[in-house]
Amino acid sequence: MSRDSIFKVSAKSENSTKTTVKARNFSIVIDEPPILGGKDEGANPVEYVLAALAGCLNVVGHVVAKEMDVQIKNLEFELSGFLNPEKFMGRETPDRAGYKNIEVKVYIDSDADELTLSKWLKAIEQRCPVSDNIANSTPIEFSLNFKSETEIAG
Repeated sequence: MSRDSIFKVSAKSENSTKTTVKARNFSIVIDEPPILGGKDEGANPVEYVLAALAGCLNVVGHVVAKEMDVQIKNLEFELSGFLNPEKFMGRETPDRAGYKNIEVKVYIDSDADELTLSKWLKAIEQRCPVSDNIANSTPIEFSLNFKSETEIAG
């Protein structure tokens, strides 16, 4: 028997670069910096990917630390991703559109020894749903749907 949970968001285009996303009771603004035609009213989509990964690593890190009886005094992350924007811009390139790789630097202040913290980090890598989605292929099903102006306004 599956114990799957479902997570949903809805999104509305505000203009060619700005999107407002609703996640439960929260609004998330996605925009591009001026160099990419936006007004810099929010992080851009690929920055949100890194932010989602950081948030997930934090939650899973604390869950695993509790299970391992590891005390965390401070936990910080620095993430950076490398991508070639050529495909996004419609140009021919052998590179993929997404990140080529993502570097995650984990800074932890803990009394645990290095071996314990290495096991802790390995468990986080294996259990983080966001890193799993980034590292592995996840099927995406697209469908084209239509709304009338009345439906959109209501």
